[in-house]
Amino acid sequence: MISLALSGAMLADQKPATKEGWLEIHSAHFSVVTDGGEKKGREVALRLEQMRAVFGQLIMRDKLKMPVPVQVLALKNDNDYAGLCPLAGSRPTNAPGFFLPGEDRNLIVLNLSTDEPWRAVAHPMAHMLLDGNYPPTQAWFDEGLADYFSSIRVDNKTVEIGGDPGVPSQAPAGNASQARTSSRPLSELLSSAAWLDMHELLTMRLDTPEHREDAHRELFSAESWIVMHYLLANDMLPKIGTYFELVQNQRMPDTQALQRAFGMTPEQFKKAVVDYFQSLKTTLTAQDQISHAPAPFGPELALVVKKVSDDDAHALVADVMARQPDHSEQGMRDLQSLAQDPTDNEVAHRALAYAYIEKQDFKQADDELAQAAESDPNDPWVHFYFAVFKFREAKASSQVLESLANVQQGLKTVIDWNPELAEAYHLLGLAELEGGGTHAATDTMRTAIQLSPRKESYVLDLADIYVAGKNWDKAQAILERLKGSADPQIASSARKKLEDLPFLKKYGIEPQRAAQPQKKEPPKRAEAKTSDNEKTDVESENEEPKTTACTGPKKGAIPEGQNCFGGLLASPGGDGDGLFRGQHLETAHRRLQSTSCDWRR
Repeated sequence: MISLALSGAMLADQKPATKEGWLEIHSAHFSVVTDGGEKKGREVALRLEQMRAVFGQLIMRDKLKMPVPVQVLALKNDNDYAGLCPLAGSRPTNAPGFFLPGEDRNLIVLNLSTDEPWRAVAHPMAHMLLDGNYPPTQAWFDEGLADYFSSIRVDNKTVEIGGDPGVPSQAPAGNASQARTSSRPLSELLSSAAWLDMHELLTMRLDTPEHREDAHRELFSAESWIVMHYLLANDMLPKIGTYFELVQNQRMPDTQALQRAFGMTPEQFKKAVVDYFQSLKTTLTAQDQISHAPAPFGPELALVVKKVSDDDAHALVADVMARQPDHSEQGMRDLQSLAQDPTDNEVAHRALAYAYIEKQDFKQADDELAQAAESDPNDPWVHFYFAVFKFREAKASSQVLESLANVQQGLKTVIDWNPELAEAYHLLGLAELEGGGTHAATDTMRTAIQLSPRKESYVLDLADIYVAGKNWDKAQAILERLKGSADPQIASSARKKLEDLPFLKKYGIEPQRAAQPQKKEPPKRAEAKTSDNEKTDVESENEEPKTTACTGPKKGAIPEGQNCFGGLLASPGGDGDGLFRGQHLETAHRRLQSTSCDWRR
């Protein structure tokens, strides 16, 4: 157990204090808790903000959304870090940083005793930023772009990117994501192996048995990386947008869409990529970076620094442990100790509540939330976890959601505190549907989808809202799209709902419910309120389908339920210059401000 984890005996004599020197450094998009001192903490926050800005320029987005908050824990001591990082077998992994995704928040943990530990989380960070700012795509695009981004190096003045990031390491046990390792360069793999054909590369899914084989997985990563390298270097981002429009929205076969978008047959495209790789082989083998540009900003970045109590910091450490299977038992014990008298730590109560919700131990979760609220009734996290608790409890018991008014009011408080927290909008939309306000629920759920365009479960819930409002055509359009989802659960659910839709439309009840013995009905939802500025469901049903304004290769209107690819990737210049032809990041950033895509649905 790491030295930061406190025993019950130690806690008995300890009161909230700041003897260990913990600090919290707030930037615009990251919160860094560290025991490594203010200088190191500031550097971590600055580097992560710089990396975020560079990624925005890669996908040509002036503003990036972060629908899940990010909490960073930066530890100065190698032994402390080793005590809570993921295990490879029975030993701690050698990566100097790891990423823990969550519905409530994403956690980044860094080892400050190593150089540039933030580079270790560049790959999962790229996936995180794609989740909030780009529609679902094929796996080669995501992996290729994440691998390209994971080569990034940044300091106070310069950004370097485009080098060989190395073969991806096996993911550790649990849900943690970690660094790329450079034990075998991708360029070496591409030099020694027969490449995948383009159809296989473009259609590869990460959940297939073939992808789980080490050799196949490594080759897929290497080829995806060099394809993205080629596309970025040759200013082909607008053509990527066109390709995905054809494949994802128009359902055109991938090889046909490739030829239409890039003007090359699959064989010609592959040869162009291979020739490009051969031209860079010497540079890549030497582990040199390809592109160099000024950093988007430097140490002048505005940051806020404050002290953190030892107990709050220890609760965060224990929370990180509790979220990993390898350390869960110890983390729960440490949280329970911190939550007991005399410490009675509110952060520990909060973390325990969420852990118990995840375990579906709703009685314990309720107790912990009550104690957290007693310590700080205005804490937005307590309101958020209360809403999650109520929804999970109602779903598990198949009962009507209780405390509806409190849930809605609490979620509105959360949204005021963090207007980008997508799950808060999602839960609020479901609560509004429960209360009978299908029009309000529709608007709220659309906002959740706008913030998190890859969350297909949100889109599936929007279809349910349309069904509740008898907007059959809109519901069917969404379900038709989702039945082809790469997520088997989403696809299966969409197909089932499509099968049930004619019966539901005719009789007003799902077939499975009609076949069950009649029971006493729960209280009916309240009627939706309308005003001069709010349409009734009948009026909404008669409206033309809503569209999304989009600029870029596909200009005009995008039907609801489809994704806008062109606007995100359109280049106003179209003359082949920009960052990846050696131009400054800052210049590319200014020139791309005229490109936009409205995600509203």
